[in-house]
Amino acid sequence: AMMNELQQYKIPLIFGAIGLVLAVLFVTIGFFKTLLILLLTGLGFALGLYLQRTGIIDEFFNQQ
Repeated sequence: AMMNELQQYKIPLIFGAIGLVLAVLFVTIGFFKTLLILLLTGLGFALGLYLQRTGIIDEFFNQQ
């Protein structure tokens, strides 16, 4: 029964955890540093997604 409950509230739990992490970052390091971390994380994610979709990384490792 516990797994069904977790499965049912999976998305709200994930976003709740993200909210908690953001709140802790805001309080400890401040708004703009937290904003910078989010921006750089987003850029890293976007770059990784781009490299995965274009297959550049796979080609690079297959050449080795």
